[in-house]
Amino acid sequence: MSIFLEKLLPVCSGDISSGKGQKLPAAFHDYPLIEDLINLLNKRNGFYGFESALHVFPFQTDGEEIGLIDWNDNSLWIECYDDLARNALFFAEDVFGGQFCIKQKGIYSFDPETGAFEYLARDINEWCKIIMEDYDVLTGYPLANAWQKKHGPIPVGYRLVPKVPFVAGGEYEPDNLYLEKSTVAIKARANIALQIRDVPDGSNIQLRLIDKD
Repeated sequence: MSIFLEKLLPVCSGDISSGKGQKLPAAFHDYPLIEDLINLLNKRNGFYGFESALHVFPFQTDGEEIGLIDWNDNSLWIECYDDLARNALFFAEDVFGGQFCIKQKGIYSFDPETGAFEYLARDINEWCKIIMEDYDVLTGYPLANAWQKKHGPIPVGYRLVPKVPFVAGGEYEPDNLYLEKSTVAIKARANIALQIRDVPDGSNIQLRLIDKD
């Protein structure tokens, strides 16, 4: 029984896309937790939580609301990371566009500025548990709340992105955040990840930032 999933859903939005019981491409079924994910989306077909800080993708794209299948299309953004973002199924994101994904050994986070994966949970139910226990850190809720009090709601398809990248010392403060379309933001940050992929920890870095599309 997914007890923590059942506890998370009541504090989140309703379905953000119509239609349940949809099929996912055959390639998605190579991931061991795919049935967990299908169960989640059949209960709530995409949703927002913690004042839009948490965003779970629905099955299919619906208007401006991008779906799981399109988000995991390599040509959309994954190939921009070269080989850094491969072998993962991305199903949710925090307010900064940090990704949550399924890999062969469980649920991981993916940092869009470094291209690094970090293990979080063994399955979707445990992921729901740790989200509820530590949503301030894992979703960025405090900054989402503070930014929206000043600027208004985050529109569909957008995330809050640091003006000065966090990996370059940018502060976790509302004044260091701006609104950007999710696809534009994550592709721009792939450029950062590729620049620092072979730089040892603690080294000085000089980033070359690309113009937004």
